[in-house]
Amino acid sequence: MNEFSLEGKVAVVTGAGGLLGVEHVKALSDAGAVVVACDIDTVAAQRAIFDATTPCIALKMDVTNRQSISEALKEIISLCGRVDILVNNAAIDDKFDVTRGLEQSKFENYPIESWQRNIDVNITGVFLCCQIIGSWMAERGRGSIINVASTYGVVAPDQSIYRDSNGQQVFYKSPSYPTTKGAVISFTRYLASYWGEKGVRVNCLSPGGVENGQDEAFIKQYSSRTLLKRMARPSDYRGAIVFLASDASTYMTGANLIVDGGWTAI
Repeated sequence: MNEFSLEGKVAVVTGAGGLLGVEHVKALSDAGAVVVACDIDTVAAQRAIFDATTPCIALKMDVTNRQSISEALKEIISLCGRVDILVNNAAIDDKFDVTRGLEQSKFENYPIESWQRNIDVNITGVFLCCQIIGSWMAERGRGSIINVASTYGVVAPDQSIYRDSNGQQVFYKSPSYPTTKGAVISFTRYLASYWGEKGVRVNCLSPGGVENGQDEAFIKQYSSRTLLKRMARPSDYRGAIVFLASDASTYMTGANLIVDGGWTAI
């Protein structure tokens, strides 16, 4: 079990204040790592380390801004001396106004501004963090990068689960999230090949849907599509993050670890 230990390691988590980001910070800290919780929202970053087991650090970082990432890296190296693990968790997903969501989310009407914003955060943000923080790791010949993708990067959205209990479409899953998450998976394979000889492993974690106060009809419809007949709990991804970060997965790179309750199995 020592292979799962992260004692003495320094892990950077982006989007640490989000629903899963908080869980990633907790899991890595429980495994022994010093975690640097990065988020564009400083308060959210601080909240992410509140229950940490190890001494952890909260930093403000904008993943779409090269200077912001570079300055954060300098501070991390100054405080911690190293980076061993990078979890690219920061991402956005479209939220639609209740009264206009159906029309706004239709592909025919989908705003180019929303498309571009998703690309900036979900793809370019991962690219920049890997280019700046990952390059530092590659120069030193070691490290593990975990890019958080999604089952919707593997399979298309089932638009029927976004209907209410009367069968009326509430909104459509928009094109940008599946597109950007599919790109993250492909980018992960690229970097795994590029940095393989540098000692940096690059893998994906593709989570399924997480229950988080959604409409009862949605939870029921989503759950019925999974083999385990439920949505994920936020804590369901802790083991996967520690596995990918640790020496337990030392011969694993370029892989996409799908943890989805069986959603993509059928």
